[in-house]
Amino acid sequence: MGHLMPSIAFIGLGSNLRDPASQLQSALGEIGRMSQTVLLAQSSFYRSAPVGYLDQPDFCNAVAKISTGLTPQQLLQQLLKIEQDHGRERTFRNAPRTLDLDVLLYDDVQLNEPGLNIPHPQMHLRAFVLAPLVELAPDSSIPGQGDVAALLQACGDQTLERMVDVAAG
Repeated sequence: MGHLMPSIAFIGLGSNLRDPASQLQSALGEIGRMSQTVLLAQSSFYRSAPVGYLDQPDFCNAVAKISTGLTPQQLLQQLLKIEQDHGRERTFRNAPRTLDLDVLLYDDVQLNEPGLNIPHPQMHLRAFVLAPLVELAPDSSIPGQGDVAALLQACGDQTLERMVDVAAG
């Protein structure tokens, strides 16, 4: 019977090209219009320094909480389509991007498949994922990693700035 109940998933959003805040704003709307999916909440937007490849603009990041009847694989396909609609080009690892959408958490699912790892493999190390997640779900935990609030504490050396100039929906 469990399949009739929608799942709760958290989606990470990031952009650092072509007006990143408006990229996230429109992507949030598109996520809310996906089939069998309801946008339950969205975090504030956060400005973060790039990771890996540093010679690029700062990122704007957020997290969305959704209720969805889609499977993790279907959800990923829908998110990839939204990325493509925003002109996402995968030129090289950690390259600048118009839009990056990641399935962070999907209920308590732990999944390792080509192209899809849940929970997202680096999320517990990244303040720009954890801070908006703590904002939406302060008591949540990452399967296999632990409490999100404690994990965020461990990322205290990462530069992150909550963007107050962007209207939260």
